[in-house]
Amino acid sequence: MNRSTTNWLIAIALLLAFSIWIDASKEISLINPFNISGDPLFSRNVETKLGLDLRGGLQTLLEADLPEGSTIASGDLETTRQILEKRANALGVSEVLMQTAGDRRIVAEFPGVNRPEDVISSLQQTGLLEFVDTGDTRPAEGSIIQTDYATGSAPLPTPTPSTDGTAAQPETVYHTIMTGKELVSDKIRISQASISGNYNIDFTLTDAGTKIFGDHTTANVNKVLTITLDKRVISAPSINGPITSGTGQITGRFTAATANDLAAKLKYGSLPIPIKVVESRTVGATLGEESVRKSLMAGAIGLAVVIVFMLLYYRLPGFIATLALISYAILSLALFKLVPIVLTLPGIAGFILSIGMAVDANILIFERLKEELRAGRNLRQAIDLGWSRAWPSIRDSNTSTLITCGILYIFGNTFGASMVKGFSINLFFGVIISLFTAIIVTRTFLHTLLDNLKSVEHPRWFGL
Repeated sequence: MNRSTTNWLIAIALLLAFSIWIDASKEISLINPFNISGDPLFSRNVETKLGLDLRGGLQTLLEADLPEGSTIASGDLETTRQILEKRANALGVSEVLMQTAGDRRIVAEFPGVNRPEDVISSLQQTGLLEFVDTGDTRPAEGSIIQTDYATGSAPLPTPTPSTDGTAAQPETVYHTIMTGKELVSDKIRISQASISGNYNIDFTLTDAGTKIFGDHTTANVNKVLTITLDKRVISAPSINGPITSGTGQITGRFTAATANDLAAKLKYGSLPIPIKVVESRTVGATLGEESVRKSLMAGAIGLAVVIVFMLLYYRLPGFIATLALISYAILSLALFKLVPIVLTLPGIAGFILSIGMAVDANILIFERLKEELRAGRNLRQAIDLGWSRAWPSIRDSNTSTLITCGILYIFGNTFGASMVKGFSINLFFGVIISLFTAIIVTRTFLHTLLDNLKSVEHPRWFGL
């Protein structure tokens, strides 16, 4: 066994040991020996992520709440999707999947959601935070007020005279001095008041916001500064003195959940376009558990049949292929947990299909190996020539599969077909790992076990 093969064997052994550690763990961490407090140097949750069809949860179809036929600016729907996804993740909903569908709709999936009404309520809010000058008026918490800041920052129109010639009485419109855009998103924090027990939101302003806020509070001591979210009053404190530090606090009757909800909206900004829920349904996990059990059983049976075939037809090389397939399964599961990839039923199907791709590469290599042995080559020569002559076929077939995966992913992402998207992602990663096992693992194992054997003395070991 030459030095190159030895180096590859050590690298593969280390990689497999690391992968087995990930596969057997729910959380991995590395201890920092220089930290006296004992904080880990690196920590990561590596639990298997299950999709909506396996875990149950909420599936919702969202649509732009704009008149039919109205034009939505390019990129606004995608920006809305990104903000909604960040909000949902900030609320503690894991493995959220959101995809745009057409130019007006977003398909959203929330695995493991226990209170779907709270999620829907949070997502529907535009999330426009305003600091409003209401003078001596203190609006009631929860009431709706009109401001001179509308979507797109356009002021509200001036009331027109009524048909009888008398001037229409305008509804009181308050002046917005600043919006949530002036908040530094990564410095929004939640704190709990020690006396009332309610939660507050601490914020830091940008330089421009600090000046606006400082000038206004300096000139309006003892006046009311009302804070609204989507025109609804959430707090109306008095200005006790100039606030020029660039920091402040939103107080109100916030529970931990409502404070976290508001903080998520402030961190990730207001939605470029309003949305509404077109359809919503709750998916149970019972069917998913049964489907997973049957899928795993089918995969185990299929893998067992493949292993038996490889052992009977290719004998000793078939045994090496079995080792490579086991390595493939260990590496794939570790990658799925580490990325992480959310497993769905179509995704599991894509993974099982990729096992067939891995076996196909081994078959091509072994058939070429047998041809070289029949031609009188020794084992070392036969392994190298068999691999090099099988490689173009392996490369081309897997490349075409990867291109197909890309097309399926684009299709699934464009039309909100999450099942197609999950299938393409798992198949893509499965093919990549199968290429690694065929190019590196199988070849290394062949050289490790067969270089010192003489095939002419044991022809039946090679199916000759």
